Amino acid sequence: MSARCQVTGREPSFGNSVSHSNRRTSRRWTPNIQLRTYYLPSEGRRVRLRVSAKGIKVIDRDGIEAVVARLRREGQKI
Repeated sequence: MSARCQVTGREPSFGNSVSHSNRRTSRRWTPNIQLRTYYLPSEGRRVRLRVSAKGIKVIDRDGIEAVVARLRREGQKI
């Protein structure tokens, strides 16, 4: 399962860990992905979304109905 937010599209970013001796090794920063269940009053059902912490804030700001409508316009099946 990929570490990708369904709302914001955030994905892991890649870079290097740099030690004290300046030796570089690969690492990745993963987004704070959480599995959340939201209730859709218009459909009378619950939906499960894989969202990041930023995605949760977007849902709180815009509302779950608007976010689900935008996701469906983009072609995601929910």
